[in-house]
Amino acid sequence: MIKILIIEDDSSIAELQKDYLEVAGFEIKVCADGSEGLRDLRENHYDLLIVDIMLPGMDGFEILRSIKDEKEIPVLLVSARKEEIDKIKGLSLGADDYVTKPFSPGELVARVNAHLDNYERLKNRFSESTKMNKSLTIRGLRIDKDARRVYIHDQEVNLAQKEFDLLMYLAQNPNRVFGREDLFERLWGQDAMGDSATVTVHIARVREKIENDPSNPQYIETVWGAGYRFRV
Repeated sequence: MIKILIIEDDSSIAELQKDYLEVAGFEIKVCADGSEGLRDLRENHYDLLIVDIMLPGMDGFEILRSIKDEKEIPVLLVSARKEEIDKIKGLSLGADDYVTKPFSPGELVARVNAHLDNYERLKNRFSESTKMNKSLTIRGLRIDKDARRVYIHDQEVNLAQKEFDLLMYLAQNPNRVFGREDLFERLWGQDAMGDSATVTVHIARVREKIENDPSNPQYIETVWGAGYRFRV
């Protein structure tokens, strides 16, 4: 049975979510404290996380920062806050969706099902090619991880080391938004010379080499105010 963790301190909302999701066939665990929820998430297996932003102990943003390198599961961020900056921040930290309170329980169930289906599809599509060091192919783009070569419609394009690393990293994490600072830290390291503007330059160079129209990219999209994602 698919297991879902809800981290929500409003008991009435948590119980409503729990009831509807259990009727839909999911196994549900509820935590009312952010720190407790993070500990539970690390110690147990869950297939999806629903987390509020405003929580005692640790807020939803902190939880996202803590798990983004540890857990590969869909995350739905829930909040009464409607400011666009909160949505952008949540998505840039790895949330897959942002649900604003009040919301329809039926809509929540539909979103949960959609994200679970999408995650399973992506996992099956990319696991064999990327996790087992085989080539990744999508819409005419082929990345050979072992040989560190990239082809567009069977024509090889030459990427510099960091350009290849950047493309490969985004492709291995499809549909996930990464901020410039996050990408710089992950690929260049905290002690590297330079700043996150380096990422923008490298993104532009990669687009020039792999995109048919770099001004209208089909592979590496810009999510305005949040960062970049590899579209599948």
